[in-house]
Amino acid sequence: MKVIVAPDSFKECLRAEEVAEAMAAAVLDVFPEAEVVQMSLADGGEGTLEVLAGAIGAEVVQAYVSDPLGRKIMAGYAVKGNLAVIEVAQVCGLTRLGASERNPLVASSVGVGELIMDAYARGCRSFVVGLGGTATCDGGEGMLKVPGIKDVLEESEFEILTDVDAPFVGPLGAARVFAPQKGASVRDVEIIEARMVALAGRIAAETGVDIALCPGAGAAGGLGGAFLAYAKAGLSGGADRIMDMVGFDRAIQGADFVITGEGKSDAQTLTGKLPFRVLHRSLPVPVALVSGLVDASVEKRFREAGFAVVAQVSDPFKGMEHEMLAENAKANISERVRELCCSGRVLKPVKDYHPSKPPRN
Repeated sequence: MKVIVAPDSFKECLRAEEVAEAMAAAVLDVFPEAEVVQMSLADGGEGTLEVLAGAIGAEVVQAYVSDPLGRKIMAGYAVKGNLAVIEVAQVCGLTRLGASERNPLVASSVGVGELIMDAYARGCRSFVVGLGGTATCDGGEGMLKVPGIKDVLEESEFEILTDVDAPFVGPLGAARVFAPQKGASVRDVEIIEARMVALAGRIAAETGVDIALCPGAGAAGGLGGAFLAYAKAGLSGGADRIMDMVGFDRAIQGADFVITGEGKSDAQTLTGKLPFRVLHRSLPVPVALVSGLVDASVEKRFREAGFAVVAQVSDPFKGMEHEMLAENAKANISERVRELCCSGRVLKPVKDYHPSKPPRN
């Protein structure tokens, strides 16, 4: 019996590695003879640095940079030869700020530019940058203000990892879709949108690239647009690119079951987030979606998409502050996976599994 555990991180709670360890231990509690393969995954956001550094054998180094509020912090990135792997959430991620500090009106991406300059000074000329999980919505303006950064963006090669296809501005753009998640009020959103419309105009005038409606330009509060315009960067689907780099397709061979998950599964999961990509690349092997929270209004769609099992590990009635404590979250994951294994729902023969409908886009 071979089981693959391949989760994303549970944002602001557990690293992907910790989630995978809890899932794997639970499977082995019930099936001690099973071969359990742990694969920590990411989609360009939180956890990308750790996953990719391990996959390519890169060294993680530290740099002294600015956090979203301008305070000096130590942030890591990975180096192998002339390649640097940067996860922008390490610098300007939501996890860098307390709940009361989150304000995308003032949060800046300047630290991302400082980190790139540090890597450039070390001899890096090729960059893989994971976008996601930021506290910022400044369109990359903070990054672009770092002395020398525009030359470095132009001279170096950049690959951007993101599973966000939002444009820079507009009803589906960075401000209107993501700023509220970062602490913006309704009034704040309108201010940020106006700033980004103006910034898009200035960028177009300077680079000749109109990023306003470019898919992916709204990733990481608009950092995607800055990279598209100034670095002529290529955008890659974060989840798929990372799954390629860690050898997911090779690992899945001969598997009887796959368990994936994330902090919260909702309608966005079906637009291409990591668990959905795991499902797509695992079929016809049955896949269980085991997440911290599952939006009940979308659960039927998860099953229609092909997930064999959909399970929530948290109990909101106990309070999410309690449930998001690391030790409680680990215990909840292990308990839920053990229950699924004991129920017999998670290890159906592959030949008996057929999704009722093809995955939705």
